[in-house]
Amino acid sequence: MSADPAKTASAVRYADRRARATRAVEEAGLAGLLVSPGPDLAYLIGHEPPPLERLTLLALVPGYDPVLILPALERPAAEAAPGIADVELVVWADGDDPYGLASRTLGPGSYSVTDRTWASHLIALERAVPDATFVAAGEALPPLRAVKDEDEIRALRAAARGADATFADVIQLPFVGRSELEVAADIDRLLRLHGHRSVDFTIVGSGPNGASPHHEAGERTIEPGDAVVMDFGGVGVDGYCSDITRTVFVGEPTPEQLRVFDVVREAQQVAFDAIRPAVTAQEVDRAARAVIGDAGYAEHFLHRTGHGIGLEVHEPPYIVEGDETALEPGMTFSDEPGIYLPGRFGVRIEDQVVVTADGAERLNEASREPTVVA
Repeated sequence: MSADPAKTASAVRYADRRARATRAVEEAGLAGLLVSPGPDLAYLIGHEPPPLERLTLLALVPGYDPVLILPALERPAAEAAPGIADVELVVWADGDDPYGLASRTLGPGSYSVTDRTWASHLIALERAVPDATFVAAGEALPPLRAVKDEDEIRALRAAARGADATFADVIQLPFVGRSELEVAADIDRLLRLHGHRSVDFTIVGSGPNGASPHHEAGERTIEPGDAVVMDFGGVGVDGYCSDITRTVFVGEPTPEQLRVFDVVREAQQVAFDAIRPAVTAQEVDRAARAVIGDAGYAEHFLHRTGHGIGLEVHEPPYIVEGDETALEPGMTFSDEPGIYLPGRFGVRIEDQVVVTADGAERLNEASREPTVVA
């Protein structure tokens, strides 16, 4: 029986990712990379076990085959993972010493450890391998997942389309007289209806609550004249995330509301226009911030202009002053400036974008025009 071409292509893709990660380890002068359960493990072998007190650890050591140390109860799921080919499984049973097993794989030297590794596991590894040192992968290595391939961009685009469709549907529903929680529940339902396998967050900030960028939807009743900030997203069917923000108006916006909206929309567009290969992340942030500052609202732009997105809703690069990452084609991140007037209202507009060979593409297509809801 011939091999399944799709499975073969998937296995090759995971092997290429591990090879790139191993090369980065060598170039950084490290002895290896240790990967715990989380998005990095999913990226490198397609296995997504829960983070538990039982040690699961992928070791990528230059010059050796990859090794996955894992508890016996996880073996069936690991063996079914799409990227497990060419990975040696070292299985341990309850009562065994998994850190002792790890010590047989790890020699002396400095190892980078993925940022989600539990402190208890790291401390036990330090005891088991006293001639090794450990550093955070986020500090020692360039972001492994920052540049997406075509399949990843396709998955992100599909998740973004689901978020766009959710926005198109929710603005057809009533807002006046309903609580923020009720609107948030509608958004949750619609995201799932439009292809999300899980929902991570549904921020609905109405009126003065919109001036808090991460307001948690509450019992406040939405009133005529409110600006309503809706920021929502989750995980699409292919495991990649969505994240979109739109600000709508309950009834015709006031001149001030419309002015703030226009400033934010211009800042978002100027930031988008600044995106191209070799431009640094902080330059994009500066572009958005200059528009808002020139309009007199600098102190009311409370957060960075954006964050990377992929298997996690927040990941490198970060579009903020101090992040000197040079943008590359395939990097994906949010473009989301905002203005927040305490006790009154807020406005944020957010799209996900991907860096292209000569600029950028928006993954979200939902309207950025002022939108009036009932």
